[in-house]
Amino acid sequence: MLKDLIQKNRSYRRFIEDEPILRDTLTELINLARFSPSAGNLQPLKYILSCKKEKNELIFKHIKWAAYLTDWVGPEKGERPSAYIIITGDRNVSSNFYCDHGIAAQSILLGAIEKGLGGCIIANIDKQNLIKDLNIPQNLEILLVIALGTPEEKIKIEGIPENKSIKYWRTADRTHHVPKRSLEDIILLDY
Repeated sequence: MLKDLIQKNRSYRRFIEDEPILRDTLTELINLARFSPSAGNLQPLKYILSCKKEKNELIFKHIKWAAYLTDWVGPEKGERPSAYIIITGDRNVSSNFYCDHGIAAQSILLGAIEKGLGGCIIANIDKQNLIKDLNIPQNLEILLVIALGTPEEKIKIEGIPENKSIKYWRTADRTHHVPKRSLEDIILLDY
């Protein structure tokens, strides 16, 4: 059921690094994005796939993890993603990518959850150096990086605490807690 997939689709940041993700699996996930809506049906998104350790390490050094966890620089070796999908926008197709990359990322992650995988959408990227290191053509703009793997962490959804903070946190048992606003807090008008 879609509701179950959405509820399981969390921002996983720790993975079982030694469990590989095959290129065919990444291609299946991209195919889901391909069938997703696109503004004006322009379809300007292009994807860079990585499921090889050396390339994964290169990508890893150009992304930043979990801004609210100021004492954590990201997953340690052995807990890093098994694969990445870099979503780019092709400026030869359009100069505006609207929200296409967000829709595509959600489709990819829902497909990953259905396959027993997890992922994290990352927008905090050292784009300039990643473009240089991967020799990405100038017409492609990096929009997002999706980290993928078999999840190695428990994520618990919480209500917003009394202090109204929406910042996520981790407990000693390595559970990642994510506060979410209530349904009543986000529905403004009921006609």
